[in-house]
Amino acid sequence: MVPTGAYGTWPSPIDAALAASHDGRPEFVGTVGDEVWWTAPRPAEGGRRALVRRRAGGAEESVLPAPWNVRSRVIEYGGQPWAGAARSEGGPLIVFVHHPDQRLYAYEPDGGGEPRPLTPVSTVGDGLRWVDPVVHLDRGEVWCVLEEFTGESPTDLRRVIAAVPLDGSAAGDRAAVRELTDDRHRFVTGPRLSPDGRRVAWIAWDHPRMPWDGTEAMIGEVTDGGPFAGARPVAGGPDESVAQVGWARDGSLLFVSDPGNWWELRRIRPDALDGGEPTAVGLCEGRGEEFGGPLWKIGLTWFQPLDSGLIAVIHGKGSTALGILDPETGELVDAAGPWTEWASTLAAHGSRVVGVAASPRSGYEVVELDTRTGRTRVIGSAHADSVDPAYYPEPQIRTFTGPDNREIHAHIYPPHNPDRIAPGDELPPYVVWAHGGPTGHAPLVLDLEIAYFTSRGIGVAEVNYGGSTGYGREYRNRLREQWGVVDVEDCAAVAEALASEGTADPDRLAIRGGSAGGWTTAASLTGTDVYACGTIIYPILDLMGWATDETHDFESRYLESLVGSLAEVPGRYRERSPIEHVDRISAPFLLLQGLDDPICPPVQSERFLAQMAGRGIAHAYIAFEGESHGFRRADTMIRALEAELSLYGQTFGIARTDVPQLELKK
Repeated sequence: MVPTGAYGTWPSPIDAALAASHDGRPEFVGTVGDEVWWTAPRPAEGGRRALVRRRAGGAEESVLPAPWNVRSRVIEYGGQPWAGAARSEGGPLIVFVHHPDQRLYAYEPDGGGEPRPLTPVSTVGDGLRWVDPVVHLDRGEVWCVLEEFTGESPTDLRRVIAAVPLDGSAAGDRAAVRELTDDRHRFVTGPRLSPDGRRVAWIAWDHPRMPWDGTEAMIGEVTDGGPFAGARPVAGGPDESVAQVGWARDGSLLFVSDPGNWWELRRIRPDALDGGEPTAVGLCEGRGEEFGGPLWKIGLTWFQPLDSGLIAVIHGKGSTALGILDPETGELVDAAGPWTEWASTLAAHGSRVVGVAASPRSGYEVVELDTRTGRTRVIGSAHADSVDPAYYPEPQIRTFTGPDNREIHAHIYPPHNPDRIAPGDELPPYVVWAHGGPTGHAPLVLDLEIAYFTSRGIGVAEVNYGGSTGYGREYRNRLREQWGVVDVEDCAAVAEALASEGTADPDRLAIRGGSAGGWTTAASLTGTDVYACGTIIYPILDLMGWATDETHDFESRYLESLVGSLAEVPGRYRERSPIEHVDRISAPFLLLQGLDDPICPPVQSERFLAQMAGRGIAHAYIAFEGESHGFRRADTMIRALEAELSLYGQTFGIARTDVPQLELKK
């Protein structure tokens, strides 16, 4: 007989170390000849990103040993950090960005040598950074985005598309870097070369727009040794978001944009690019689902043209699928398999399509689809059950009703443990998870951090509040000038609905989130009385500071759409900032912060804590040296997760001896 145990007291084989070891996911897949390559997390190795290759015979190996860390810092969130090319002799040539110095390196993994720098170091501001490279062996260059700081301020910079010589001549000479565009646009993505080599396409946008607000698809003509000629926009605009550009084999320009409510795949024929106003035709209109997403990193991909003329696409509403689209007939056939989420990275080689996918029963893994046979298989970073899958939660896809009868999408993870049942007269505690962004999305996938709580008898509700992606532009526009209102209301509506229907204990509700989710958590603790406690992770707490000089360039004017113009509504900035309302906080909280965070800097957390001093509210603050925005080190994640569980145990009256007692101060 399965023993009875109070919610929150259940023993679990999923400890914090296990959850931390599975944090992160493979990213940025690509092909080099017949091989598939990608980057992979290494939490136990200081949180570095490794470069991994899968040889043609199936062997998987890490290419560069520690401390090599393949990750870009362009716009701080980075993007595609590597590229490779197959050579007829000498094996593949790889170029990559090394995170500590942000230089671009060339490496011949089969040559026995060490990586050699291709770009110089700059002492101005945060130096020179590179992202979204493409190797052109015939030109002896790698084309990529250059982010160059021109002063000490995080907004003193310029971005251009540049060509870096592969011979290393630019390693000590900035002048050897050839600029292919001017800096008329604040933001650009890497260039995509047309099949005939005549044209390039890229995406550009400017402040105050974010890339999901409005971007332009640009094209230019390739010149011999000079910058691109005749650069001009052919799609997009202030109210249309182009998320990806590419080329079909016939020279048609393919791109994803949202002139309607959904990001959809569109095409401009080659003859329409030769002059006049090009006309774009939708290839998948009327399906009521997304074929793209928010461009938080440079070089994300949601489609990949195939040699056959078909197009591999990631699409869906809420959750995602990988499909093969016939652009002439509109027929779309989805790949078979259990995966409910495909990350925004795709590669193709011949008839093979490679992506990164996960499901509620498996973490993210590298998956290959053979379009000739329709067969899918896992080829890298394969999920392996570290514990019995019986301890995994069983998610429920729910839609709740919020204020003004608006729909709120959420994933509900009830407590679940095969070794315990709860007393019949007890309701479980629940923690509401607010995702970051806020223009982001909580995917329907296995997350051992969620399982860490549910297997102990604490439920989790992941809320895709208004402003989330995956449900169309109208849904994400709900947050325009309503940040700190709609997100807070939607999370509270889900929590209260779970309580009112008898799913959750109304006296044992908590909220947690990181980055923008940390903001929503703090704003919820100051603006509602729904929650008994909260975990605030590398948050935004002071809108006035964040809107002036306390964040990085990419998001430095994000608040103009989320809150409104600071010049026009300064009172709104003060009214919504949690730091202005610490007197309203009556619930205990845990505040977690990386000390090297350039996006949500520790100064905001420190000011917030200074305001809380002497108020008699139980709280704890843990700051982590060497951590930036998003924790990557295993030891950090272990301490953070155990501290969070201790907070809930103390607040909900649950005795747990398997984690260190969190010291709560008043």
